[in-house]
Amino acid sequence: MNAADFAVLLPLLIMSATAVILMIAIAIRRSHVAAAVISFTGVAASFGSLLFAASAVPRQVTRLLVLDSYSLLYMAILLCATAFVFSFGYDYLKRRQEHREEFYLLVLLATTGAMVLVASRHFASFFLGLELLSVALYALISYARTESASIEAGIKYLILAASSSSVLLFGLALIYAGSGSMELSQFAAGMNRTGGPANTFPLLAGLMLVLTGVGFKLAVVPFHLWIPDVYEGAPLPVTAFIATVSKGGMFALLLRWFHVHDAGLTGTPELVLSIIAIASMLTGNLLALTQTNVKRILAYSSIAHMGYLLVALLAGGALGAPAATYYLTAYLATILGAFGIMTAMSGSQWEAASIDDYRGLFWRRPFVAGAFTTMLLSLAGIPLTAGFLGKFYVIAAGASQSRWLLLFTLVVSSTIGLFYYLRILVAMYAPPEDSGLERDSRTLPLPLPATLALTALTGLVFLLGVYPTPLWNAIIAVTRDLG
Repeated sequence: MNAADFAVLLPLLIMSATAVILMIAIAIRRSHVAAAVISFTGVAASFGSLLFAASAVPRQVTRLLVLDSYSLLYMAILLCATAFVFSFGYDYLKRRQEHREEFYLLVLLATTGAMVLVASRHFASFFLGLELLSVALYALISYARTESASIEAGIKYLILAASSSSVLLFGLALIYAGSGSMELSQFAAGMNRTGGPANTFPLLAGLMLVLTGVGFKLAVVPFHLWIPDVYEGAPLPVTAFIATVSKGGMFALLLRWFHVHDAGLTGTPELVLSIIAIASMLTGNLLALTQTNVKRILAYSSIAHMGYLLVALLAGGALGAPAATYYLTAYLATILGAFGIMTAMSGSQWEAASIDDYRGLFWRRPFVAGAFTTMLLSLAGIPLTAGFLGKFYVIAAGASQSRWLLLFTLVVSSTIGLFYYLRILVAMYAPPEDSGLERDSRTLPLPLPATLALTALTGLVFLLGVYPTPLWNAIIAVTRDLG
């Protein structure tokens, strides 16, 4: 380790140090405001250190991590998402009687794990980052200790995540036994050589087991059964974190692992991931049609969106990685806004999760309804939103590699998805019903941090939908490192 190594590791070191400082601060004196300030400061400092680290990349630090412009871009995306989760979570926790300070500590640790995933080039760092992320999520999901739904969701996630981690670890062992290497790039290259020495039974079996573990974290079919219950039971800020930082870190690793710069994915990985992508796009959208809980609708929607991302991954080529990265950025901004609105609309004893909670919202809160409309239209892929351009780039990537079956499924499933997004929109713009109850959102003032965050996210969704050039050019530049 030398000075250059420490320079590129600064974002990770700052996040780790922030978690330690926050832990000591909590032990000395509990203060919600102090915990939030320390956490925001740490995330901001880590984000700022990315500029300093950029002057020393690309650089491999030991055999475990590779810090390049691709890693730094995804770290920036994850840190921004974490900051928004803190913004929405602060007022949410302020209205609750739970211990508030540990929430920030767990989110910091989980974000650090996701950042390790982004920079991983070795099975050891991959597994360590995954476990750091997962263990923090166990506690975050069941953070609302007085609510049975939260405890139930935490137990379900604990059992399923622990099982998937065991399967994944066994798969890594098989891959090492078959190849003699634990480096991600060497294994991926071998798997793409048709008939090559890497296509042996231990490697293929190991690949299937590893994809099982990865598929669980991404919540793609058939590893999706946990996601609606966990989304519904977890506190809303935690649900937003799972939908963004957790999935973003895992997909960044998968993209680094399987991206083929000169052509699309081939061989066994192509077949397996194609089946998963098609099943995810159709299953996610079809199951969402029957839901009345907005958290469950967005849970099933996320399954479909992970399928869309896999289309870009499978396409590969010059457009595959940039299209996947742009789509993921657009999706993270949109889903953060959606869950942020739900968080801001929730009360001290209940969450605004049912479609009926948003009935007539436009007539009471036009700004909130307008922001939610923007997010839903973006998720549906309507023009002038980030979601539309994200899908456009994914379709362009798939067409460039003649992935017609995947593209046909994408178009059909996206059309199906319009229905359940429109159900929420119809409820929001319907004539208001005077409930006379505490759940009436007119009694809940929208906090200033949430207002600022929602304004920023709404503007970002429109900006990425009408002026993609700066971000697209930046993504094109950083994804060259994957070639």
